[in-house]
Amino acid sequence: MAIQRPLMTGPAAPGFDAPIFVPLRALLARLPQDRFPRLEELNALASPQLVSGGGAAICFVPPAVPSREFSAQYEVRTFETGAVQTRPDSWHDLFNALVWIAFPKTKAVLNGLHYRHIKLRRGEPLRGTARDVLTLFDEGGIVVAAAVVDLPALLRESRWKELFWERRAEVLRSMRFHVFGHALYEKALAPYQGVTAKALIVSVDPRVLGAPVAEQMVELDAQAAEYFSGSEVLTSTRSLPPLPILGIPGWVPGNASEAYYDDTSQFRPRPIRKH
Repeated sequence: MAIQRPLMTGPAAPGFDAPIFVPLRALLARLPQDRFPRLEELNALASPQLVSGGGAAICFVPPAVPSREFSAQYEVRTFETGAVQTRPDSWHDLFNALVWIAFPKTKAVLNGLHYRHIKLRRGEPLRGTARDVLTLFDEGGIVVAAAVVDLPALLRESRWKELFWERRAEVLRSMRFHVFGHALYEKALAPYQGVTAKALIVSVDPRVLGAPVAEQMVELDAQAAEYFSGSEVLTSTRSLPPLPILGIPGWVPGNASEAYYDDTSQFRPRPIRKH
């Protein structure tokens, strides 16, 4: 059931043919296949239109010397200068860089919101709910494109077997799942049951689902950026529903069996909340 883990000497081909890597596959193919990319190789993938939440051109740079200065904070530095600190030989940071390139509008919006809320809470000991929501999606988000009205309701209500098994053909035909969170990509190197994403569900025209992946990404990036630009989306960490990603049809061989979805340790029912 596990996806074959790529070689840890670099982003080599084995494993990246798994469905979870579809949004990054074209970018990964442009990088060295026998080692981690150098910063200049990552920067060569970035277009001039790739900018931070503050409008600065994005550039992947080495980690900075630790500092207590306000401008040295990770998100602040990115917002003001475009510098995205990227550790060498780090899957986590490599995937973060690639998500910047694959979802440029959404990453810029998240960066801008981080910056705003860091300034608002400057000097306070707690990050606040807004930044928790942003981080949950940045690390573990997935954009779900749906062309059928009632399927998203099953996801929001955690009716996993009904969604992924009983209506499997409709899901395959009418939904697409594109991982955003760079921590999810890292987990996909050695996936385990129960890996859960925060799902942002967007409605799309059926024609979008049949378009090339690059065109799908443009549409979903724009919709995700628009969502996070809303005024009410950062009020609760429960605003985006959980999604056990190994249940997505075809993402692992084991989920081709009906019994796979009877495992409630992975496919948990929606909790009943007391009023």
